[in-house]
Amino acid sequence: MINLDYASHTPVDDAVLAEFCRVERECHGNALAAHGAGRVALAEMERATADIAALLGVNPAEIIYTSGASEANNLAIKGIARAYAYKGKHILSTCLEHPSVSGTLAYLQESGYEIELLKIQPNGQIDLSHLKSAIRPDTILLCISAVDSELGAVQPVRAIGELLSEHSNCHLHVDAAQAMGKIPVFTQYASTLSFSPHKFYGLCGFGVLVKRHGVVLEPLIHGGGSLYRGGTPSPAMAAACFKALELAVDAMDKRLKTVCKLHQYILEGIRDINEISTSAKHPQKTRQRPLIRVNSPAIYMDTMPGTHSVSGELAHGSPYILNISVNGIRGTDFQAALDQRGIAVSVKSACSTDKSPSRPVFAVTGDRQNALSSWRVSFSHLTTTQELDSFLTTLNELCRSNMKKY
Repeated sequence: MINLDYASHTPVDDAVLAEFCRVERECHGNALAAHGAGRVALAEMERATADIAALLGVNPAEIIYTSGASEANNLAIKGIARAYAYKGKHILSTCLEHPSVSGTLAYLQESGYEIELLKIQPNGQIDLSHLKSAIRPDTILLCISAVDSELGAVQPVRAIGELLSEHSNCHLHVDAAQAMGKIPVFTQYASTLSFSPHKFYGLCGFGVLVKRHGVVLEPLIHGGGSLYRGGTPSPAMAAACFKALELAVDAMDKRLKTVCKLHQYILEGIRDINEISTSAKHPQKTRQRPLIRVNSPAIYMDTMPGTHSVSGELAHGSPYILNISVNGIRGTDFQAALDQRGIAVSVKSACSTDKSPSRPVFAVTGDRQNALSSWRVSFSHLTTTQELDSFLTTLNELCRSNMKKY
């Protein structure tokens, strides 16, 4: 199987798994228990939490552990909405959000909250002028994804955070699931921020919510020894999370440069397939609309044009995600055809269940048919050019076999 669906899940790193096993064997007690074994587990838990906090540039008391980013998103959004309802019920977000965000907002809307979606520019970023005009005295929350899971659009978190600093009632929640460990994340601008280590070679079933000091949340789970999230803490999962984050942060620049090259490699392959298609039976029609359409924004940085320096904030898109459409073929059909040939890609987020058009793709292209045809390729530093060659060959064969449809 050729895995081109790393945005859904990444394989656990051997060092992460080894760290989990070490702590799980050494810590036999419940970290909430008032005995020796409990104190050993608690010390390990506190050590891992302090290490994670140091990497994120936050206080250990600002770390809340969850079962994953989806629970963290629910806790942050519902928690803020309920805790600050007395100040207002107006919430801003976008059509780019993960189902754990959009579904939570839909739930709140049914509960009497007013949800307003911001305009999205062709590059996939929030229209900051619309954001500025949309904020009201009763706006209590803005929910954004640092990196959109379908297009790979990178939001200008710094600019958004600075804008919101003028509105003390409005909190910023950042879903950093597709950003953490891959590109720089500006935690200092968020009231709450979520991520899960299984997106950067950690273990699945664990998540982190950063809740900045002074932000009040109403908990989802009551009881169990924790104010914001009841349940027995897992020192082994916390230690494994730190190990995954540490490895990802240390290797971020190197991995990002590798993935940028892979991203460019596949774009060149798609361009070649499109050029071949111009010599088919309907060249004029194909020139007007490429056989394969790239929906993701450009991945250049905000430093020197044409370079892949990672010292600054990415300008528009993450190289880890590439969204494309093949004209006239539904994304689900193309995904199934690739799956039959041993290639894994995604249509929309892996957590999406409906067969409607991709909302992010429709937002940036304005083309419903194109949004229905869209699907996602996502990369890793583990991806090889040989795998991409096999993918491009298969993509070309599938496109040529369906040329009669165009």
